[in-house]
Amino acid sequence: MRTSENRPSPLPWTAVEIDGGFWGDRQRINRDHTMPAVYHQCKITGRIDAWNPQRDPNLPEPHIFWDSDVAKWIEAVGYSVALHPNAEFERQVDEIVDWMEQMQLADGYANSHFIAVEPENRWRNLRDQHELYCAGHLIEAAIVYAQVTGKRKILDILRRYADHIAVTFGRGDGQKRGYPGHPELELALMRLYQATDDPRYRDLAQYFVDERGQAPHYYDLEAIERGEDPRAFWARSYHYCQAHAPIREQTGMVGHSVRACYLYTGTTDLALEMGDAELTAVAQRLWDDLTGRHMYVTGGVGSIHTIEGFTVPFDLPNDTAYSETCSAIALCYWSQRMFSLDPHRRYIDAIERALYNCILSGVAYDGETFFQCNPLEAYPHISPYALLDSMSAPTHHRRVDWFDVSCCPPNLVRMVASVGGYFYATTPNRLYVHLYNQNTARLTVGANEVHITQATDYPWDGAINFTLELANPTRFELALRIPGWCREYAITVNGAAFTVELDKGYAVLDREWRAGDQVTLMLAMPIERIAAHPHIRADVGCVALQRGPLVYCLEEADNGAGLAHLRLPRTNALNYAFDADLFGGVGTITGEALRGESAQWCGELYAPAANLDFTQTSITLRAIPYCFWANRQPGEMRVWIRET
Repeated sequence: MRTSENRPSPLPWTAVEIDGGFWGDRQRINRDHTMPAVYHQCKITGRIDAWNPQRDPNLPEPHIFWDSDVAKWIEAVGYSVALHPNAEFERQVDEIVDWMEQMQLADGYANSHFIAVEPENRWRNLRDQHELYCAGHLIEAAIVYAQVTGKRKILDILRRYADHIAVTFGRGDGQKRGYPGHPELELALMRLYQATDDPRYRDLAQYFVDERGQAPHYYDLEAIERGEDPRAFWARSYHYCQAHAPIREQTGMVGHSVRACYLYTGTTDLALEMGDAELTAVAQRLWDDLTGRHMYVTGGVGSIHTIEGFTVPFDLPNDTAYSETCSAIALCYWSQRMFSLDPHRRYIDAIERALYNCILSGVAYDGETFFQCNPLEAYPHISPYALLDSMSAPTHHRRVDWFDVSCCPPNLVRMVASVGGYFYATTPNRLYVHLYNQNTARLTVGANEVHITQATDYPWDGAINFTLELANPTRFELALRIPGWCREYAITVNGAAFTVELDKGYAVLDREWRAGDQVTLMLAMPIERIAAHPHIRADVGCVALQRGPLVYCLEEADNGAGLAHLRLPRTNALNYAFDADLFGGVGTITGEALRGESAQWCGELYAPAANLDFTQTSITLRAIPYCFWANRQPGEMRVWIRET
């Protein structure tokens, strides 16, 4: 990301080696299990061979969004092999790239579906088809893979495709005035511009951002050209794809949540690059609306399945939550850019909340099965998704190998593989430390190379120890994020207490650093009872349990059935303990609670309460981190617990 000199830029993932701890374990499982599982599914479903010129005719025809699934897996390979070389992963990617080169058309066009299935319909339905969306993911994959491996073939292919798109779309004579129905290309073009210094890609991104929602509406015009009535659009409104108004006039989050967060990520990239104050204000008000009125306590966004997105503010149902893994990932992308606009901890707090909760819920502990949606309440014999005709959720809330619409598994593998890129950011005189986990980072301050090592058992423990190594004494600011959930903290430098004032949520240590300097940050991690905004109807009278960045949940495996009958007295103590035998070692929360029930129910659906004998039984409640739910026997799950 290119920013002005004093704005922070993320430290690249290639400069951060995660060598253990919580994220070290998740990355190892990602490399050893999840990435091979995603490749296998892409292979057996025909996604990989969609690019094969000798494709088996018995395989299904390439679908309109398959290219994006393969692209995200290729991008994940790039992130992973940078620090953990894997010749087989590279061989698999190189085979696909060779096929792409053979399949690409002479004018640069490169979409497996429209080349093989309906070439006559290229660029005829931007509203509903995914041509530009797939192009964006392919471009992102090409940038990362070429950067890491030095193999430029894939980047050359995708630059030719980007050049074709730049010729096809715009305000010039003979160009189409269209823009992506599923946004994503905007942020990809900004990444391509940053990787190549070619301003055409930045200009095309700016065109797509500024053309969106303009009148006469392009989606109306293309529908008429196809012989369709624009009023027959299934979603009924262009709010669905954030094309209801020009971006500079948009005031709140609407429509499909993944499309929205990708779009505003690209918009924020553009605001950063151009110093555009108006776009900056748009990005700020939309991000504030998202995190202030539409975000789950787990960091999930999007509350309704029918449009896979947003309804009215504070409408956050738990059992039918959409909360797609992809939308939480897109929130992280957007929030990272927002930090560069305004270096405040709240953006990283949102990233941390999504990473540790909603995103990791999307993959099983063993790394081989997936959720597309991540509800906050589940029952083994009730599948509300079946009534919604959703492709996004398995019956009974069990993770599955794959989905027909399988955007989330490959998106998840690239996020976990690249998570080191969210740990740090730099300015010429400041190193921001955003996230905490065992790792070593390499950076340059002035003319001096600096290595900073973290040693910690975070998120189970709030003690983080830093060691700095540098050839020459160097003065710079070390800015340590004090998370919004943390009420008390302490810092020592070489064993001596160090007192600082917070700057936008960061403790800034300004001093001359020498080789071997030791910094210790102690973050208090009490168990918190979290209350929801009173306008969130689903959570009235309930609390969620949180310790550090982790949101906890109740499962039937620990607490029996009937979780809705549990009550947690407000004055009862809660206790934390580390269970070394559960999921490789996780923290658990226990406490005394009450289970209310009637032993004399009459058998009718409704009965006078006065005729029933309600009793309350004391039980020991046990909660586990939400990100690890649904890894044992099927059963109920609940994040929000009734309080009494």
